[in-house]
Amino acid sequence: MKKNISTLATIVAGFAFVLPLHAEETKPLKALLITGGCCHDYAAQKDILKKGIESRANIIVDQIHTDDSTIKPDLPIYGLPEYAEGYDVVIHDECAAGISEDVTVKGVLAPHKAGMPGVNLHCAMHSYRIGDFKKPLEELGTPTSQWFEYIGIQSTGHGPKKPISVVFTDKEHPVTMHSEDWKTGNEELYNNVKVLDTAHTLASGKQGKETAVVVWTNDYNGTRVFNTTLGHFNETVEDARYLDLVTRGILWACGKMDDEGVIAEGYGK
Repeated sequence: MKKNISTLATIVAGFAFVLPLHAEETKPLKALLITGGCCHDYAAQKDILKKGIESRANIIVDQIHTDDSTIKPDLPIYGLPEYAEGYDVVIHDECAAGISEDVTVKGVLAPHKAGMPGVNLHCAMHSYRIGDFKKPLEELGTPTSQWFEYIGIQSTGHGPKKPISVVFTDKEHPVTMHSEDWKTGNEELYNNVKVLDTAHTLASGKQGKETAVVVWTNDYNGTRVFNTTLGHFNETVEDARYLDLVTRGILWACGKMDDEGVIAEGYGK
């Protein structure tokens, strides 16, 4: 009898130790999505992105949004360099082409300089540009170069609103190894004035006779950054292929995807 009681006690103690480990769930990634500014339907796109990303991965997307549709949107992150505290990644989808004050740009970059991964969509490439940003960069480490150094490509403008043929040029990269070439609906092809050495091209886009990099990663002083210039119209943003691409970009930037493109346990859906 004593032996049976002892055995039972050992089994109960074992379950008391094991069960909490199995019951523990993977902590979701926390992403901060920033939207607002000129020229885009951010009111709709912020929700398309949130729903699409959260349905594809174990990610919680919080939003900072403004309905200000000017080139100087009144985003509350300005003047608050600690705006991303508590998050794992920042998704920049704002269009702030008129924000060019050095101190403001430095504040926006502060979390990324401190090592926080970044994901940048469409008009984020044309934001926070200082000085003569249309002139090809000749020197790094300047106020004019700082946003481009974070992004990895200097872009100054775009072509007409017409379809873009997207060709994935690196299908060995974890983000794009499952991607198939496709042709978008009407979109804007952003130019490439200068591709920095830290950038790695994943896909190019062709619109008429013009070709440019449209998907790439960047090594920002050891911090992972994922970028795509696609995403002007809602038709593209709500396309499953686009949402798959952006979601995988987030997971890769946060180190939740291995070199074979396998998503870390607990983060895929």
